[in-house]
Amino acid sequence: MSDINVRSPEQLNARLEQANRQLLQSEKLAAIGQLAAGVAHEINNPVGYVYSNLQSLGTYLEDLFRLTDAVDAGASLEDLSAIKKNIDYSFLKDDLKDLLMESREGIERVKTIISAMKDFSHIEDEEFKLADLHRGIETTLNVVNNELKYKATVIREFGDLPEVECISSQINQVIMNLLVNAAHAIEEFGEIIVRTRCNGDQAVVEIEDSGKGVAEENLHRIFEPFFTTKPVGKGTGLGLSLSFNILQKHNGSITAGQASSGKGTCFRISLPLKQPETAADNTRG
Repeated sequence: MSDINVRSPEQLNARLEQANRQLLQSEKLAAIGQLAAGVAHEINNPVGYVYSNLQSLGTYLEDLFRLTDAVDAGASLEDLSAIKKNIDYSFLKDDLKDLLMESREGIERVKTIISAMKDFSHIEDEEFKLADLHRGIETTLNVVNNELKYKATVIREFGDLPEVECISSQINQVIMNLLVNAAHAIEEFGEIIVRTRCNGDQAVVEIEDSGKGVAEENLHRIFEPFFTTKPVGKGTGLGLSLSFNILQKHNGSITAGQASSGKGTCFRISLPLKQPETAADNTRG
C-alpha cells in the first residue's frame, strides 16, 4: 500500500487558506502588472514637462547671469537696460513663475501616484485594522486613473462613513477590480459613479457604470471562478471570484444588479463596521 498523508480538517483549512492567500497575491500582482504601462504613462507625462521646464530654466538662468554679470562689471544703466530688453526680462520673469508652478504640480502628481502604488501594494498586510474607506478609494482611483480617464468621468457621491475594521489592501483590490471592470464595460465614453453610505452597522460602497450591463442569465454566475464575459485574453475570470472571497472573509457581501439609470451595472459591497471577535482573532492568530 502506498503511504497517504492524512491531514486533519484544521490542516486542510490552513492549506486552503494559504492557497487562497497566494492566489490573491498572484492576482493582485498580475493586476498591478496589467496597470504598469498605464501607471508609467501617468508618471511619464508630468516628468516629461518637468524635464522640458528644466531645459527652459537653464536658458533663462543663462540670460539672468548675463544681466548679473553686467551689474558686477559695472555696466552703465543704458547697457543694463539693453540687456534686459534683449533677454525679454518681463516675459522671463512671468514665465519663470508659471514654469515653477507647473513643475511643482508635476512633482506632486508623481508623488501622489507613487504614494498610491505603495499604499495599494501592501500585500503583506493581513491584519484587520480600522481604515478610512474613502482614502482607500482615492488611492485606488489614482492607481487606475489611466484605465479610467479615457473611458469615463468618475463621479464621487461619498456619504459619511466612520472608519471600518478591515484589511484595507484587500478591500482596495476589490475596488480596483470593480473600477477596471466598469471601465471595460463602457464601449465609448460614459460615467462611473462611486457611492458610499452607512446603513446601520454596515458600510456600503456602490460602483455603478453606464456600460452595456451584464445579461440577466449571467448575473448569478459572475462570481464563479474563471467565468468571464470578456473576450479571450482580456481577463482571468478570477477578479470577481476573489472579490467575493475577500468579502466573505470580511463577513460582508457583494452583489450585482442593474444600474439605477437602467443602463449598466451596479456592484454593491457591504462591510460590517466592526468585525466579529472570532474573525479578527483568527486573522491575528
